[in-house]
Amino acid sequence: MADRQRGGGPPDPGEDRKPQSDEAHSAFTPPLGVPVPAPPEDEHPTSEFAVPDGVAEPEDRRPEGSAFSRPASLSYPEITPPLGTPLVSLTKDAPWQDRMRTMVRMPVGERPLPERAVKEEETGPAVPRVLDLTLRIGELLLAGGEGAEDVEAAMYGVAHAYGLHRCEPNVTFTLLSVSYQPSLVDDPVTASRTVRRRGTDYTRLSAVFRLVHDITSQGLTLEEAYRGLAEIRRNRHPYPGWGLTLSAGLLAGAASMLVGGGVVVFLAAAMGAMLGDRLAWLASGRGLPEFYQFVVAAMPPAAMGVALSTAQNHVHVQASAVITGGLFALIPGRALVAGVQDGLTGFYITASARLLEVGYLIVGIVCGVMMVLYGGVRIGGTTLDPEAALQRQERPVVQIVASMLLAFSFAVLLQQERHTVLYATLNGGVAWVVYGALADTGRLDPVPATAIAAGLVGLFGQLLARYQYTSALPYVTAAIGPLLPGSAVYFALLNFAKNELDTGMASLTKAAALALAIAIGVNLGSEVARMFLVVPGGAASRRAAKRTRGF
Repeated sequence: MADRQRGGGPPDPGEDRKPQSDEAHSAFTPPLGVPVPAPPEDEHPTSEFAVPDGVAEPEDRRPEGSAFSRPASLSYPEITPPLGTPLVSLTKDAPWQDRMRTMVRMPVGERPLPERAVKEEETGPAVPRVLDLTLRIGELLLAGGEGAEDVEAAMYGVAHAYGLHRCEPNVTFTLLSVSYQPSLVDDPVTASRTVRRRGTDYTRLSAVFRLVHDITSQGLTLEEAYRGLAEIRRNRHPYPGWGLTLSAGLLAGAASMLVGGGVVVFLAAAMGAMLGDRLAWLASGRGLPEFYQFVVAAMPPAAMGVALSTAQNHVHVQASAVITGGLFALIPGRALVAGVQDGLTGFYITASARLLEVGYLIVGIVCGVMMVLYGGVRIGGTTLDPEAALQRQERPVVQIVASMLLAFSFAVLLQQERHTVLYATLNGGVAWVVYGALADTGRLDPVPATAIAAGLVGLFGQLLARYQYTSALPYVTAAIGPLLPGSAVYFALLNFAKNELDTGMASLTKAAALALAIAIGVNLGSEVARMFLVVPGGAASRRAAKRTRGF
């Protein structure tokens, strides 16, 4: 045993595998002959992030903690937001347009989850069917002339009501698309639909709004929603074809009385407009594009005015008022207001397309009237006096009645529901009273007077729409009829026909300014009603349009 301890015997395997503690060496032990460094003064080594000696530690040094813990106070401005995104509360009492418009203007991650209660036997929403229903409802709204933002709000409202909260609708003039992504790791589902045909039927538009209201507020099932949509599509127009033709004549006759016409002028303008309406229906039945329909519709009123001007030696009438009345019935005020509204709410592609459409339709009207005027002035020797229509008499009672008759006939042409025609008629009369008080009595420039009157039309229309939970278009579009720049357009065309380009351009610029004043006034009145009167969740929850200060 002693020999093994001296090293004479074979080593013990157990001792080789497990050396004694005093024989264990560290990998950082210096080799033999190298002096061991002196131990540090402090127990803990100095970190490279420690404050050097002689440097004062800042007083507002933050306490140490985890990078994932909630901040102890709100004194750190670089943390945005310190307590997360505030909760958005959208009450069911507010109209669905306001609730969904607010949510569409929010990022996807900040939108509140749907409040729809899922039954136990339900496994979840059928995503393809929900997207299909959403697109079909958006198609009817866009085809009826509704603004792009309201179409997106309706589409999102339908999808949100059926549980698709991570949903993004998109509207660009004739194309509707909607994309749904269940989660960040799932593949998105996207569907689209194209609007091939557009028509004017505000009765169907109001029915679609009521359907969206029932879906978002009363929790209709998919089968009930599809059944309601099928009933809306099957409904016939509320007025027959002969009623629409008669309304076109009444509209032109009432417009001619606004610019100083009498009974003969009323009858002549009505006959020309009705003949033009029938020719436009004939062209539509033959499959001609809408541009040529406006060309043929503008020719009979112009021809009627030229004929009366030729017979002025026998019949003393104001021929210019006849042509002006016919132009009132053709100016696309509905598309103009919708185009400017889309531009003001951030839908620039849709706004550009709609304004381009308005430009094409106005060019069609110009072509139809110019051919007749040029033939009458250059070939037939007809003399049309542009100043004749400016010498209108002060007939406030007659003009108020004419403005209300114009709004009434315009509402019938738009296929409105019968209970909305009276509101639109009264709104049009109020618009003309305000315009006459400002322009005729107050001697205000026609452009700001038109904007103020149109603003009141938009304000009243939005209030009525909120009361009825429907679209504001039936209460607004027909009411702006008396404010349309028919006389300014006629003066421009007549001056072009007489080769007076400078005067014609001045009249055309005035007509464009009046048209923009109408559109901006209507939109501003609607925004005032939305901003200050009924706002869901308070004024702080209202979001701006898509792009705010886009620099």
